[in-house]
Amino acid sequence: MALDGDGSGIGAARDLAAGFLARARDGYGVPVSRRALDLTQLVVSELVTNAHKYAPGPVLLDLRIVGDLVEVAVWDSEPVLPVASAADVGRVGQHGLEIVMAVAHTFEVRREPVGKRVTVRIALTDAPEGSPAALRPR
Repeated sequence: MALDGDGSGIGAARDLAAGFLARARDGYGVPVSRRALDLTQLVVSELVTNAHKYAPGPVLLDLRIVGDLVEVAVWDSEPVLPVASAADVGRVGQHGLEIVMAVAHTFEVRREPVGKRVTVRIALTDAPEGSPAALRPR
């Protein structure tokens, strides 16, 4: 999905993510927990918001199923890589990247020939506590 650089597509991006996961679940039998749906929409919202806030121009959103994970990739034209701020309970705002990193199974930022791509993978199902899937590093 290509989004304008004005920030108007953040809600549409969340809706796209929800629709994508619903089609994967209903059309292809991919197990998708409510938690995975909520976290995917949160991650999409945070990454698209950051792209609109810090990068000029368009934003591209790509969603795909990779095994038992949903992959969210957001490209923007700004080559500067994002850095999560140090923890500060008194800071108002600027916690989005911290949140994304906390809920992600994997988090990767890569420079592209133009701009950068942030890729996050989120587990599609809730692993039982103590299971090997629940113990995977993030």
